[in-house]
Amino acid sequence: MPEPIPIPEFEQLTGRPFSFYPPVLNIEHNEWKLLEATWSEILVHNTKMDLEIWVPRRFIGQVSQIEKPVMIVGLSKELEYNAGMIRPHEKRILNLPKSPTGPPPAAVGTIPTPAMVGGVRLSSGTESKIVWLVSGVLVFGLLAAFIGVKLSRNDNVEYQAVMQEDLSFSAQDDYFAVVRKLGEPKNDRWKEPATEMQYRALSYPDRHLTVILMGTERKNALYIGAMNDEWRPVHTVLHAGRGNTRSLLDRLKRF
Repeated sequence: MPEPIPIPEFEQLTGRPFSFYPPVLNIEHNEWKLLEATWSEILVHNTKMDLEIWVPRRFIGQVSQIEKPVMIVGLSKELEYNAGMIRPHEKRILNLPKSPTGPPPAAVGTIPTPAMVGGVRLSSGTESKIVWLVSGVLVFGLLAAFIGVKLSRNDNVEYQAVMQEDLSFSAQDDYFAVVRKLGEPKNDRWKEPATEMQYRALSYPDRHLTVILMGTERKNALYIGAMNDEWRPVHTVLHAGRGNTRSLLDRLKRF
């Protein structure tokens, strides 16, 4: 039988909800409560799902001392839930076999060119008419879409500054990866008072965004998302299943 909870390092988790970082893959909701703890593993219950899992103690890292914005239990490895068990996540790369022989090359006369449709060569006049017809259809479609949006909003259109590019960051990117892509930040600050879970904000006013990093130590803080001028998430990091860091960013107060 597993021993009851009074193991010193887990006393602070008794009766309190917490999140794993990084989240466990293949489990959508990342909010847990501690049920039991032994010297080799802990039993946790998902507060949003009817799910209980045992997590080996060797994968458990540091535990956040302050619940701001949420208590965090660090994991030493990225874990995944599969067939009722927890195990380290392994990234597999499949190599597609090469075809021994390729298809025979097509004859030059059978390859369509801009002046050929269905293997029949068109005259320059016919080609020009087709180009104008396609262009007219595209312009008409764009104009109709604009008018539809205008009418559906009753002219109450609110314009806001939006990002013009996909940030393409992942949960493995650190400060140097952000600087390589976006350049040096206008403002670089840490959330104070500092706790075991550190938060770093890199401001880019010209892009109307602030990049957020998080980690158990300042030297290992990693990307968790970006906020706009109104301190709302504009980019998040995908984790387990369809989950991401949006809930964490929603609870993070501006600093």
